[in-house]
Amino acid sequence: MTGYPALNAVGFAILGVLVYLAACAVFARLAPFAVWKEIIQERNLAAAILAGAVALGLGWIVAAAMH
Repeated sequence: MTGYPALNAVGFAILGVLVYLAACAVFARLAPFAVWKEIIQERNLAAAILAGAVALGLGWIVAAAMH
């Protein structure tokens, strides 16, 4: 942490986005199906809702950890 609050905010924002993207990539890898194939090609609404819920949950966790 630096003495500059704006620099701290930018650093934590970048770190949060990177952690969020890594967690989403892990979710896509560990899912028992091809997440993006199901959403885009098969137009599976349930898979899209699941991916959205996971993305929101991960975002909340990262935001709480950064707060």
